[in-house]
Amino acid sequence: MSRIEKQQFRRICGKFASGITVATVLDSTGACHGMTANSFTSVSLTPPLVLICVDHGARIREHFRIGSHFGINILSASQKALSDRFAGSGYDRFEGIGWYPGETGVPLLPDVLATIECARVNVVTAGDHDIVIGEVVHADCRDGEPLVFYGGQYRSLG
Repeated sequence: MSRIEKQQFRRICGKFASGITVATVLDSTGACHGMTANSFTSVSLTPPLVLICVDHGARIREHFRIGSHFGINILSASQKALSDRFAGSGYDRFEGIGWYPGETGVPLLPDVLATIECARVNVVTAGDHDIVIGEVVHADCRDGEPLVFYGGQYRSLG
């Protein structure tokens, strides 16, 4: 059996619509870090577990590997610019961005559809990513439309 090519696999996976999150974490000095992630999912209800996937090439990876807590911010349809900002590199993604510390201290973003604070319970290496699994210790949500990604583009549900 032959292996699927990377670009074809990316195109095929792009046929799965997903929401967009900004995953956040503090480093050992207390500085805020965040990244856009659509590789987020719930894992378990008892206990409540979620996961995100972090590319091995991402500088933020080590902070998720050693940090005791991380945050998930589920973006609303009006937050495309926030998604783009946290997807970029080469600058402080939090500079000029409003945020507040959650109950665990992790940085959370205002006006998102939901915030989830997690205690990191495991990190599993799989291919070129780390799967970071966290137990939900605090969460909140509000009504609104989600920011959706499909076929390599932002989409709306309407």
